[in-house]
Amino acid sequence: MEHERILHILDYLTRFTNEKKEVTVRDIQAHLSAQYALHDVSALTIRRDIDRLIASGYDVSIRHGAHNTAYYSLTTNGFTFNEIRFLVDSVSINRFLTDKQKKTLIRKFEVLCSEEEVRQLVSRIMLNSRTAPQTDLLDNLEKVHRIIAEKRKIQFDYGKYDTNGQISYYHKTRNLMPCTVIYFNERFYLRCIDDETGNLRTYRVDRMKHITAGEKGKRKQILPKPEGAVLDMFDPEGYERVVLRVKRFLLDDLMEQFGAFADAHPDPQPDWVQVHVRVGICKSFFRWLMKYGADAELLQPESLRERMKQYLLETLAHYKTNTN
Repeated sequence: MEHERILHILDYLTRFTNEKKEVTVRDIQAHLSAQYALHDVSALTIRRDIDRLIASGYDVSIRHGAHNTAYYSLTTNGFTFNEIRFLVDSVSINRFLTDKQKKTLIRKFEVLCSEEEVRQLVSRIMLNSRTAPQTDLLDNLEKVHRIIAEKRKIQFDYGKYDTNGQISYYHKTRNLMPCTVIYFNERFYLRCIDDETGNLRTYRVDRMKHITAGEKGKRKQILPKPEGAVLDMFDPEGYERVVLRVKRFLLDDLMEQFGAFADAHPDPQPDWVQVHVRVGICKSFFRWLMKYGADAELLQPESLRERMKQYLLETLAHYKTNTN
């Protein structure tokens, strides 16, 4: 009963107090009596329970007011309210969680807030209305991380869209050592090493089903570090130092994508700027560059400029044919 009483007091302080709202011993006594039928808890017992909470690391503030009345509040729960709100917003916009999973997670954050703060959380939440995910992402991530920690090979069915707009799953024996999970462009990817060849493989975690652990692997779970900026999750052919000429309004976007691998230089035209960057080269690099249309130009090296020109000519050829 003693431990339950302390938890009831902690729950009351969590939900009904904050830096601006305090309660007295009498308030706590009234709550215990009304909610849990604990009618005979003395003021001394409550003060001792609060001392135990403080000794356990809870940041309970005590302010002495008129007539030697003590006012109590729980000023922090390990998270600030803004931190909790950020976590709740992150959960609410996650497109891989079902509405039910989002609501369950958000309720767990709500118990860390006062009732006033909970109302502020609710007023901000807009649950994602995208199509529900096909798999349980949280369950998949838990299984994947456990297999990585156990240093075992991984087996799973993998899904891809078919021509009917449905995800079809297929199974095959895989000889893969899972290495790490990476969050990239709003998706979770698993990077693996083929235990025999050492080749790198990449899979979307949300497209996996029936994940199981295999035998212990031979290779160490160490991935090579990228030598430049990467634009997708797949391994580039190699890395090149390239010079891009882009409209100035694109500079923020490019510098954020390239990070420390890029630097900006002035261009003779005031509305343009040049970006020098070491970047991974593969087909996705050229597709990425084409999305900027006439607002971006690949200047150097000349070999990549020629490849870019060929991709653009091939694209243009599609539109020279009459489809009627």
